[in-house]
Amino acid sequence: MENQLNPQVRDIKLSGIRKFFNMVADIDGMISLTIGQPDFPTPLHVKEAAKRAIDDDFTSYTHNAGFLQLREAASSYISTKYGVEYRPESEVIITNGASQGIDVVLRSILQPGDECILPGPVYPGYEPIIHLCGAKAVHIDTTEHQFKINAEMIERHITESTKCIILPYPSNPTGVSLDAEELQAIASVLKGRDIFVVADEIYSELTFEGDHRSIAEFLKDQTIMINGLSKSHSMTGWRIGMIFSPECISKHLLKVHQYNVSCASSISQMAALEALTVGANDADDMKKEYKKRRDYVYNRLNEIGFENVVKPDGAFYFFVKIPQAIALSSFDFALSLAQEQKVAVVPGNAFSKYGEGYIRLSYACSMEQLEEGLSRIETFIKSY
Repeated sequence: MENQLNPQVRDIKLSGIRKFFNMVADIDGMISLTIGQPDFPTPLHVKEAAKRAIDDDFTSYTHNAGFLQLREAASSYISTKYGVEYRPESEVIITNGASQGIDVVLRSILQPGDECILPGPVYPGYEPIIHLCGAKAVHIDTTEHQFKINAEMIERHITESTKCIILPYPSNPTGVSLDAEELQAIASVLKGRDIFVVADEIYSELTFEGDHRSIAEFLKDQTIMINGLSKSHSMTGWRIGMIFSPECISKHLLKVHQYNVSCASSISQMAALEALTVGANDADDMKKEYKKRRDYVYNRLNEIGFENVVKPDGAFYFFVKIPQAIALSSFDFALSLAQEQKVAVVPGNAFSKYGEGYIRLSYACSMEQLEEGLSRIETFIKSY
């Protein structure tokens, strides 16, 4: 019966991140620098809000888009933080995590034959959905440009089939962001064209150098913004995401969302209300700690001998090139490191072909783990 499945489903692969993590997870003594999971607990007041929701029997379906008070809080949060206004009644949808938001958006806008532009290397969660829609992912190599896509690159890759461009900044896996000038230039290239911008801004609150800026400031009519609480409030398992878009788009996204999941968990929604109001600045303390870790890792990577290390200005990842003296593929490097030194990193080829020759290292773990992990990496590098 396997041959009777949708061939588009048979063609897609499991995430390279999870695949490698599962391969090495059971090795005793492993230090994992792989998964993008905050190592902080969900704030206590957010957990207490969820408990109250259970005690108050807030356990029924909500409006498909999320209960209105939460949408109002989400709208206010985005307005206060990033200066973009969305009407809570008709332009905000609460989803089961940003991942479900991505799925809803791409399935709503892509048709067979369409093209979707992405920076490469890039988070591997987009391309399978693009493929399932019968569309084509067009990756742009950013490895010679500090991992940043720019207006000129986009202009060169636009064709009659281009339907959307995904801007995932701050970036997983590279940690880089785009500033206002860079976003304005991209907006100028796209303005007035029948091209959507899907702005995946899940790491927006983990921006270290200045404030996060959204392309929705400059190109709101064509932008669909995706955000969520997984990274900002250490709520990965609560599965709360948010989609913001003009009403003429949002009303159609809501149909796909409705038939996909009906609504997000009512308990998680009540926790999200607490996070977006009382806990609007909960990320600040986490961000300070991430920045301290980032600076430490950056210095150590340079000491160890990694070349041209791009210092991230957001998220909690480094994407570093394997030293030329080590003639191993990304996968073989990561596997050998795990087997010989018991340190797990993600092979760069999990993030498109433009990630080959690199590894992703997450610093969403304790300083003790980072210190020991990097010492082991240094020993591994010196062995070559």
